Amino acid sequence: AAAMSVNADLRRERAAATFQPELLTHILDGGPERTRRRKEIEALVLNDPDFQHEDLNFLSRSQRYEQAIRKSSLMVMKLREYGIADPEEIYWFKSFVHRGRPEPLDLHLGMFLPTLLTQATPEQQDRFFMPAWNLEIIGTYAQTEMGHGTHLRGLETTATYDPSTQEFILNSPTVTSIKWWPGGLGKTSNHAIVLAQLYTQGQCKGLHAFIVPIRQLGTHEPLPGITVGDIGPKFGYDEMDNGYLKMDNFRIPRENMLMKYAQVEPDGTYVKPVSDKLTYGTMVFIRSLIVGDSARSLSRACTIAIRYSAVRHQSELKPGEPEPQILDYQTQQYKLFPLLATAYAFHFVGAYIKDTYHRISGDISTGDLSELPELHALTAGLKAFTSWTANAGIEECRMACGGHGYSRCSGIPDIYVTFTPSCTYEGENTVMMLQTARFLIKSYTQVTSGQQVTGMVSYLNDLSRQRIQPQHVAARTVTMRINDPTSLVEAYKSRAARLVESAAKNLQAELNHRKNKEDAWNRTSVDLVRASEAHCHYVIVKLFTAKLAEVSDAAVRAVLTDLCLLYALFGISRNAGDFLQVGILTGAQITQVNKQVKELLAVIRPNAVALVDSFDFHDVHLGSVLGRYDGNVYENMFEWAKKSPLNKTQVHESFHKHLKPMQAKL
Repeated sequence: AAAMSVNADLRRERAAATFQPELLTHILDGGPERTRRRKEIEALVLNDPDFQHEDLNFLSRSQRYEQAIRKSSLMVMKLREYGIADPEEIYWFKSFVHRGRPEPLDLHLGMFLPTLLTQATPEQQDRFFMPAWNLEIIGTYAQTEMGHGTHLRGLETTATYDPSTQEFILNSPTVTSIKWWPGGLGKTSNHAIVLAQLYTQGQCKGLHAFIVPIRQLGTHEPLPGITVGDIGPKFGYDEMDNGYLKMDNFRIPRENMLMKYAQVEPDGTYVKPVSDKLTYGTMVFIRSLIVGDSARSLSRACTIAIRYSAVRHQSELKPGEPEPQILDYQTQQYKLFPLLATAYAFHFVGAYIKDTYHRISGDISTGDLSELPELHALTAGLKAFTSWTANAGIEECRMACGGHGYSRCSGIPDIYVTFTPSCTYEGENTVMMLQTARFLIKSYTQVTSGQQVTGMVSYLNDLSRQRIQPQHVAARTVTMRINDPTSLVEAYKSRAARLVESAAKNLQAELNHRKNKEDAWNRTSVDLVRASEAHCHYVIVKLFTAKLAEVSDAAVRAVLTDLCLLYALFGISRNAGDFLQVGILTGAQITQVNKQVKELLAVIRPNAVALVDSFDFHDVHLGSVLGRYDGNVYENMFEWAKKSPLNKTQVHESFHKHLKPMQAKL
């Protein structure tokens, strides 16, 4: 079709914005230079005919896997050809090639290679790294089993050392011990880093990582003793061959155990690692990626829903007048604008974790691990908080698009099924929240025994002071200034402190009652998760507020301040019970908060489209007929439908096979 002009509604929306979207894009990217480079890499992919293909919605699972393999193979060659080596730039290139979807080499690039770099000895790196870098060796990371995932100590795969041959014998002793779910394991990989319980000299030494060949190089046939395949269709992830792996007395050389930290000597003597905290690094890194991914996936869904809401006209607000844009309905704004504010909040949180990770990684390599426990606890909680919120938010965006949101052409079903597993992988969310709670309870216990705590939990230090000055608590209620983000941070801080304190007291009461630590923890776990959620919520409001001061352009700062206030006030109105119950706010203040939320919706309304434009998703990457930049939704929806495989013939073969014989008989 000839290039159509931009939809009049969207033109009007963009003209009404009070700020320049590209300035906000620069902030999201981390500077104008980064934006320029991202667009440059995007153009390399978009202008490359090798990466063009038909709509994946019209392909079978096997075809989608094949397309993904074709594009991944090209991608690896082109990354080398263009000399793109910076991890962030590789990530951009990869997500443009695969349009934000998973692909079979994800675990080779994201887990296998990094694990070799961090956990292999120099000798092992010489042996495995270059072949893996050149994709002679294609690897995956086989940790999860049919019977256990997040609970690592429960994993059942065994690696038993045989000193007579200097080999490890790998076994999957039970059905539940079969490795199950690793991406790229089913059909793509020829090696796996397998996590197994190490047995040597008759003792179990816990989980260790082993490099295991699973398919013959050259022919790609499974090796004797290896049973490997694809686990079947899933909610989404059609292009990924999540696989199973069963090992029967499969032998590998002693030198295939990753031995940078722990070692097994030729005679079977076990040498334990200096610190077991070092593997935290990888987990923190991956979890920080998921926070960024929560922000991106929610941003994509918001972009689609808000643009479509500006183009779609429906019903009557005033009799006899033209049908209004559905974005003019307060109920639609109430659904979408808090999610838009959340997407911005999560973006800044993701950037903060990434920066903190890089700063602390420097410390880890020089031996300062003091900040690691807090970072580990914080990223566990934020991974859970952001993925839960984004997951529900994406579905809310889909429903806000009405009937057309249910069509795959909206792009939102795909965003949802691709994103939702992140609530489970890299640590099931409830378990993650309880890990954060352990850290919070530990910090609370330190405070009550008279020690000071530092970092994001330092607000707990105030609890001991408040006991001495009870009047301070009473004064708390009146000080909240509804248009001042810093004041709202204080309210969230008090809520977190109170919920941590209340969970700690409930835990103590259970302990006094029952004496058994594990039972007491389980019987308090609902409160503990709520305390972790309150802590994460506080951290997010605090980081969003801190970001405002860094913004130099006044117009951009004003619109981000509106979003920050909406995020914080909407969170108070949604959790009003907490703020009322512990006396942080009065009933009258909650009424004021609810009123202010509605006023902010009207304030944000003229900037809504410009705010999603600032995310700067290219149409190809967005993959949505409803969310197109030019807003020409209806023409393109008809074109899209015509291309459906069911329309390849005018009469479907089933008519002659089934309907016609029935008609003849009746």
